Amino acid sequence: MSQQDYIKICQDLLSQANQENDTKAEDLRVKYLGKNGLFKNLSALIKEVPNEQKKAFGQELNKTKSKIEEKLKEIEQQQKTTQAKIDLTLPGKKAKVGHLHPISQAIEEISQIFERIGFNRVRYPEVDFDYYVFEALNMPKNHPARDEWETFFIDTPAHEKMGKIVLTTHTSNGQVREMERLKSKPPIRMINVARTYRRQSDATHTQMFHQFEGLVVDKGINIQHLKGTLDYFAESFYGPGTKSRIRPFHFKFTEPSFEVDFSCHICGGTGKNCRFCKSGWHEVGGAGMVHPNVLRAGGIDPDVYTGFAFGWGVERTYTLKKGLNIDDIRLFYSGNLEFLEQF
Repeated sequence: MSQQDYIKICQDLLSQANQENDTKAEDLRVKYLGKNGLFKNLSALIKEVPNEQKKAFGQELNKTKSKIEEKLKEIEQQQKTTQAKIDLTLPGKKAKVGHLHPISQAIEEISQIFERIGFNRVRYPEVDFDYYVFEALNMPKNHPARDEWETFFIDTPAHEKMGKIVLTTHTSNGQVREMERLKSKPPIRMINVARTYRRQSDATHTQMFHQFEGLVVDKGINIQHLKGTLDYFAESFYGPGTKSRIRPFHFKFTEPSFEVDFSCHICGGTGKNCRFCKSGWHEVGGAGMVHPNVLRAGGIDPDVYTGFAFGWGVERTYTLKKGLNIDDIRLFYSGNLEFLEQF
């Protein structure tokens, strides 16, 4: 072998060492400079080198060893720096996970509030017969709510007894269905939460929205029980000190009927300089004593039993919560992650 051949062997070993980056520095030191390392094997070749070339080969060996040591120090320093940046006591990065939609969160909270006072959570059809949505609720054939400009009708032949099929305009269709389920035997304490549909769309209405319907039927039920339930919900959902009030209104399926207002959480019910309520109160929905005709439709004797009912939009009720400041309920269904991730 010529002198150039020995020099090339040294250069090849150095080149191999320079490509090492991922192996631990300690393991590399053993591999290259240990007792049985690659450099020792290379040094052993000096015996085979002609005497006149030994000096030059020895110098090349020393140069190669120095450069390998420099490379190992560099790798060692890099690995120490990398290890220093890792704090094993820190918690790991959490995987990105989703959460319940804000409306689903509101439904769970509302359900739990009423379940604490003995209400039973139920769910009835969102696509139902005209009979349960209107007829059984004391609404005559010419009632405006049964107009096609207010209600989504399904294009299918009408049932002989139950009439047309509609997308439910309210959760009140569950009232008579619940009476039938219990075989017309009170007591009834129902909370029905479902999607409902109306032909309206603006900042405070969507064509699909959610309602929760409360129904209580038993002996001796009166307006005081209704008012107490409203006050309980107001304080539980909006916070201590929130009050409710009822104003005379007209619904076909309750008599007497009321509009329900809750005291404003922003001005504390004073109405003073409040842009939100302007009067100290904000409207949430309707309520009243169950109409005798509705009880009869459910097979219950109105001379023995009485009851109250209420039904409000989940979105409307939720947006009135303190601190939300949501002025357009359509945001809930926009799919905007920047909005939804706030909940």
